[in-house]
Amino acid sequence: MSENAGGQGAGGCCGVSGCCTPSERALDPATTVAQAKADSGCACVTAARGDAERALPVVVIGAGPVGLAAAAHLTERGIDFVVLEAGRQVAASVARWGHVRLFSPWRYNVDAAARRLLEAAGWTAPDPDWLPTGAELISGYLAPLAELYGERVRLGAKVAAISRLGYDRVRTAGREDAPFALRLSTGEEILARAVIDASGTYFTPNVLGANGLPAHGEAEASRFIDHALPDVLGADRERYAGRHTLVVGAGHSAATTLLALARLDDTTITWAIRAGSASRTYGGGAADALPARGALGTRLRAHVASGRIRLLTGFFTHRLRRTAEGIEVISRDPSGHERSLVVDRIVSATGYRPDHTIAGELRLDLDPVLGSTRRLAPLIDPNHHSCGTVPPHGVDELAHPEPGYYAVGVKSYGRAPTFLLATGYEQVRSVVAALAGDWEAARQVRLELPETGVCSSSLAEAQERRLGLATGVGGGLLSTPLPLATVSASTEGGCCG
Repeated sequence: MSENAGGQGAGGCCGVSGCCTPSERALDPATTVAQAKADSGCACVTAARGDAERALPVVVIGAGPVGLAAAAHLTERGIDFVVLEAGRQVAASVARWGHVRLFSPWRYNVDAAARRLLEAAGWTAPDPDWLPTGAELISGYLAPLAELYGERVRLGAKVAAISRLGYDRVRTAGREDAPFALRLSTGEEILARAVIDASGTYFTPNVLGANGLPAHGEAEASRFIDHALPDVLGADRERYAGRHTLVVGAGHSAATTLLALARLDDTTITWAIRAGSASRTYGGGAADALPARGALGTRLRAHVASGRIRLLTGFFTHRLRRTAEGIEVISRDPSGHERSLVVDRIVSATGYRPDHTIAGELRLDLDPVLGSTRRLAPLIDPNHHSCGTVPPHGVDELAHPEPGYYAVGVKSYGRAPTFLLATGYEQVRSVVAALAGDWEAARQVRLELPETGVCSSSLAEAQERRLGLATGVGGGLLSTPLPLATVSASTEGGCCG
């Protein structure tokens, strides 16, 4: 056969001589045959790559609730997969806050496809109205689900980087046909047809500094700082009992920790927020469609009103300094005015941010404010939305310029704190349908979320009768209501500081 076999001579469009024959060679000696064909868009290599790519698994990063739900939908669609979990157990991040009770009951916490797989294996669903702790979420749902997947769930497998096989972020020709290459921290590399990144944000908390940068001295004071949701009433009790603790942050994690601290009679509690009012943290109260979430704000407001918790508004953490009495925390507001207090410990409940560094060689289109995709950002913007007002969204809103890569779950929300598990479950249902080629199902997104509004539900009543009122802390359920107090004028909570 001549060098022009297949119609591709020395100047042929495939960039090789003897295309598709045993004697084929790259015309450019500095490159390989496969790369030359890819760069030229050769039809034969494109078809071969397509078949090979379909034989590769979908890699799911993270064996938490959303990652395991993605695996359930992949199972139902007959798509091969592997789940890579960096921790030494399933849902390792959830286990870190296993003592915390969720606001949403079981009915919102179990994915539909996962339920079908589990029930087929003889699983009995928990009480749909029960508010599980993180530990109960694992033992009653996630661990049994992971067992169904067997060896396709790999523990201790930390993804260090993701790229395309043979392609950096700059190269384009043939890119979509190249499989993903995931490099683990051990150096092992795994090829994938698609990547569903459900790795979460738990290990990338925001800093204390009000401007998004670490406060001066924050690193030096790190042993006196805990991040959100320490086990105040359990394993971490000795750190807080009899001491003065400052909680920084205005979200549900801050509120949960504050209520737990309030149960330690000899503990002094200060709560610092940047806003001029805590009304957003207090939330919808009795009008919240998740009673436990509404009650959290109601109880917190009562503690502040009674003086049990000292509230500092307009507090912009700027500097931390060790003193003989403890840690001095200095606020500097935008006008330059400073004020300070000295505490023994600090709980930084300032939220989380996504870490996109593992996808540094992929082509991502990130919103400059939130760090989510640009299409998703206006739908989840915390300046306009609460957890319950986020509209349905799926594969189209989660897509990046890098086909086949999707960040899902809490990571997909970037810095927005409005995520609920039910949202993540609908995300992965849509993404997996798209990977299966079922675009009609992928784009039929539906989402029913409990919002802060008129509450016609009594989801927590049975639990309140048995254990008290859920505060968000396992073992920290209030068996008797706190006395309500009238809020009086206070220089500590006023806008003037």
